[in-house]
Amino acid sequence: MRSTHLAAAIALVAGSFSFTAAAQTAPSAQDIAELKAQIAALQAQIQNLEERTDAQSEVNVAQAATNEQLDDLAGLRRLVNDTKISGRLYYDLTHIDDSNRGVKTDRTGFAFDIKRFYLGVDHKFNDRWSMNLTTDFQYSSAISSTEIYIKKAYIQYRLSDAFVLRAGSSDLPWVPFAENWYGMRYVENTIADRLKFGTSADWGVHVGGKVANGSLEYAVAALNGNGYKNPSRSHGLDFEGRLSYSPTSRTVLGVGLYSGTLGRDKQTTPALHTANRVDLMAAYMNGNTRLGVEYFRANNWNNVATVASDSANGWSLWGSHGLNQAGVTLFARYDNSHTSRTLDPTLRDTYYNLGVEWPVAPGIKLATVYKHTDQRNALRTKDLRTDELGVWGEFRF
Repeated sequence: MRSTHLAAAIALVAGSFSFTAAAQTAPSAQDIAELKAQIAALQAQIQNLEERTDAQSEVNVAQAATNEQLDDLAGLRRLVNDTKISGRLYYDLTHIDDSNRGVKTDRTGFAFDIKRFYLGVDHKFNDRWSMNLTTDFQYSSAISSTEIYIKKAYIQYRLSDAFVLRAGSSDLPWVPFAENWYGMRYVENTIADRLKFGTSADWGVHVGGKVANGSLEYAVAALNGNGYKNPSRSHGLDFEGRLSYSPTSRTVLGVGLYSGTLGRDKQTTPALHTANRVDLMAAYMNGNTRLGVEYFRANNWNNVATVASDSANGWSLWGSHGLNQAGVTLFARYDNSHTSRTLDPTLRDTYYNLGVEWPVAPGIKLATVYKHTDQRNALRTKDLRTDELGVWGEFRF
């Protein structure tokens, strides 16, 4: 560019010289000196212009690099702000005294257990769309090893509070609802989950929402039926639903229904019965003070693929009371169930616990608890008794 500018300047000066030469037959020494001075001045101007142009180009390049870095930073900030990581850990250090027909089993003794560890990632794409991934870590006594599952993995579309759609593995309508009002999930599962007549999550399509200013809530799901640990296929889908009504912000009445083959209706081994379950609950919650009762009745839950049919029912009563402003809470629970009303009508399951909970830090709490479980029938062909005493804990972030 510099040579172009210089050539143009020389041409301009040369043109001026030619015009002067046409008027005079020979240039004087003074004319030549003035011409040289003009060329030198033009060269200085051209050099200054080029230096300013180069400096501006460097500024433009630096500004473009800065803008690119700012765009990358803004994208990273949006990713961080729209993504949340959460975790829940259930653990205990206890002594168990376990017996079968009066003879102690190998479960007797001390142990530190990690009951559950959930690690979750939530990402919000916009006001309508989001996603969740939650892993589930546990120890399996069946294989004497630890296992990791995907508990929740879904895409969510939220139209409004009245309509939320999820596709994938997500919370089921009943068990998480009951756990929320019970408040002591880290100490024990709610009754249907504890007795394996229900589970907390499954793969399928889930729809829920709140209407009537939030006082009426519904949840329905079409499911695989085998639970989140086993997303296998069967001939048809299972269905679970719940309808709950809150007369006040502190009280709730809920009813739940389940119907299906629990993922066991296969091409080569068709289901012989349809499993179904009815759930009822009434609860009160005001801070650490809670009171609730839950009832369930299940038909053929463990007999989908057997010729014989069976049924079960049970109820659970729980309560807790905050003792001081620091959050120390006294709690208790009692379950009473008939787990085989047709095939073994005298078989009963009795469970109760009593404990004191205290918060250690935000997101961390411990509870000293005594638990008792008794399963027996009239003929004592089944006679299981478990007493457990120790410390249970929950860690959340």
